[in-house]
Amino acid sequence: MHSPDDNQSAFRLHLPGAAATARVGGVLAPVLKPGMVVALDGDLGAGKTTLVRALLRTRGHRGPVKSPTYALVEIYVISRIYFYHFDFYRFNFPEEFLDAGLGEYFRDDAVCLVEWPQNAAGYMPTADLVLRLHFAQRARELEIVAGSEEGRECLMALRSGWSHAAG
Repeated sequence: MHSPDDNQSAFRLHLPGAAATARVGGVLAPVLKPGMVVALDGDLGAGKTTLVRALLRTRGHRGPVKSPTYALVEIYVISRIYFYHFDFYRFNFPEEFLDAGLGEYFRDDAVCLVEWPQNAAGYMPTADLVLRLHFAQRARELEIVAGSEEGRECLMALRSGWSHAAG
């Protein structure tokens, strides 16, 4: 279900359906730490919100989890950690990140989950993890890339957790 990379900063998974995408969110949830930024990149409808929903539910959120496409950000507080779920799909210019005052959300007591991060390029803080979801025939391919030391630690834990969850 995955192909090992020689590079310890990347990990690839084949996801045959929404349940597998949700399973990634469940495995990722416990390894994220406050202060981390996770960029979710990929095709429209590829499963970015599905992954975030599973992550938040695994962390203990029981209410609805909706796409923040129109609100720009949805806020969840779980066990004194703020989870900010952003969607920059509707940005026409990267400067809209500054205009909307979104920089204040990227704090040490928060995990920021950002869909369409390329639409805020140059203004959004560097991602600790980048999750790239793409359609591959009737399934999806996920590439996870670490962008920091914290991201590499998270990636190693994710590799281990995925092999246990898939086995």
